[in-house]
Amino acid sequence: MQIQVQDNAHTVVFMLNNSLAAASLYNQLPLKIMVENYGNNEKIFYPPTKLNTSNTSSAEGPAGTLAYFEPWGNIVMYYGSFGRYQGLYDLGTAMSGGEHIKELTGEISVTKISD
Repeated sequence: MQIQVQDNAHTVVFMLNNSLAAASLYNQLPLKIMVENYGNNEKIFYPPTKLNTSNTSSAEGPAGTLAYFEPWGNIVMYYGSFGRYQGLYDLGTAMSGGEHIKELTGEISVTKISD
């Protein structure tokens, strides 16, 4: 499953993993939603429905990782590396445009590319 995250000037394509959480996000698409800055290494947005994290691996790793922070119900797009954090689950990896995550701003479109 691939998804595209796009604002007026930038596009990032993510390959989702085979987790239930990734499928839960994919099934909510398409979305038009506001992206927010958080911390010094991530952009976040809030899907309308919480994701099912059963049998989903914890997230930890490099820039370009797509994750879900269950306690707040937000999707996280990392543009810097990060460590393991309780309640943070791996959803996938940027396949192209990962260098643009930091520049995403305002309303974004999150759409399906392929199954």
